[in-house]
Amino acid sequence: MGGRNRDIVLLVLIVVLTGLAIYVDLNVDHADWFENLQFWRPKAANDIAIRYGLDLRGGLKVLLAADVAEGEEVDPASMETARQIVENRVNGMGLTEPLVQTQGDRRIIVELPGIEDPELAVETIRGTALLEFVDAGYVPLPKGTVIYTSLGGPTTGEPTAALTSTIGPGSTAALTSTTGPSPTPTPGISVAGPLSLTTEVTSTAPVTGPAHMVYETILTGAGLKQVGLDRSQTNEYQIPFELYPDAAEEFANYTAAHVNQYLCIVLDKQVISCPVIQSAIPDGRGAITLGGATYEEARNLAIQLHYGALPVPLRVETISTVGPTLGEISVGRSIRAGIIGLSVVLLFMFIYYRLPGGLADIALVIYALLNLALYKVMPVTLTLPSIAGFLLSAGMAVDANILVFERMKEEIRAGRSLRVAIESGFSRAWTSIRDSQISTLIVCAVLYFFGTNFGASMVKGFAITLAIGTVTNVFTAVFATRTFVRLVFMLAGDWIGSRRWLLGV
Repeated sequence: MGGRNRDIVLLVLIVVLTGLAIYVDLNVDHADWFENLQFWRPKAANDIAIRYGLDLRGGLKVLLAADVAEGEEVDPASMETARQIVENRVNGMGLTEPLVQTQGDRRIIVELPGIEDPELAVETIRGTALLEFVDAGYVPLPKGTVIYTSLGGPTTGEPTAALTSTIGPGSTAALTSTTGPSPTPTPGISVAGPLSLTTEVTSTAPVTGPAHMVYETILTGAGLKQVGLDRSQTNEYQIPFELYPDAAEEFANYTAAHVNQYLCIVLDKQVISCPVIQSAIPDGRGAITLGGATYEEARNLAIQLHYGALPVPLRVETISTVGPTLGEISVGRSIRAGIIGLSVVLLFMFIYYRLPGGLADIALVIYALLNLALYKVMPVTLTLPSIAGFLLSAGMAVDANILVFERMKEEIRAGRSLRVAIESGFSRAWTSIRDSQISTLIVCAVLYFFGTNFGASMVKGFAITLAIGTVTNVFTAVFATRTFVRLVFMLAGDWIGSRRWLLGV
């Protein structure tokens, strides 16, 4: 009686999991009930969707290399820090499943599926975003002026590419200082507290400042504690910021001693605003108003400022784009190949193993539904190698059932009863199934390590889907199939025992 109750409980569990899997699989953007499960997956309902990789969705692949002298060694810790900063910047752009990983000892691979503005993305990734508060004395510097500071000068006499691509022409910028509620944060960017107020200098065409003039840098972006993104009362985007206590104290002392003088805000040696100091700013909180900048431009600048300068200068070695047409063709062909392959396998199992094969087919369908649901919920980025990993794991799921059924047939031919043959088939085949699944998981771990450390993202994706399929296989090919077989025998054991051809014997 205990065994029957256990099988019924397992059947209920299988039905519930299958129902949830079907619900997730069929509701790409409408799984509203997932919004309440914030404790384990803090994502909105519209995030539960299939994520396509670069080869299927199209996008941008950028190979970055450390821009150092030939033969100069690059500190691995610095490269890892640079990778983390680049990853933070990419994540702050709100892209779906970007990939950032090191390749060798001086390269970083960045894959951006579905990117719409490649140039802006590249500049956001590699831009240094060196923010300086520069003492301009009583003479304001026009917006766009390229200057030399006490921390060095520009590499060229033209405005830097990072600024040109971040703040569009015709925009104005200002340092404000007022008191008010905290602004609404943008995803990935923390928010400063109350702000304070000065004035701004009108925008002019970009010019190059005198090479012999060196302006003193009062503070740099290293003193920034928090950076946010908000809109001012004039509906212009602004970047509120808060300084660390030491920097805030230094900033307060400077502004108190230089009232009615100009303090220029300089980004990568180019002036973006030159407000006059009307009063001391004691709390180290302010805001950079970006005038006519778009949301994307303002957000990318905030990302650069928030995540700081790169510890290792990076240059772009190669940029390659993948069109979505290739992705659509690949997805269509992969789906057709998968349907044909699974259909052939299902048909073979049913014809050769009859009733047990039909039950295994049901378990295999459940296997496919569970895998697809896991790909959405985790989420997993699907690429062509990832799909290959899924199809391979599906074949391995069938292989486990074949081991069980062949053992069952041997037991029946040896004169064992149907009950004994069923239990012996599953118990004696289990050791082979277990060892094969463990071996597969070890191989997946090796492939994942290789893909992570050597920049082989396709190998990594193959390892992930193969590992997920292997784990799911243990549940469906062993527990689900065994539960189905036991329940069918419980309901019609005598009738099945007199018709051995139903068992493929």
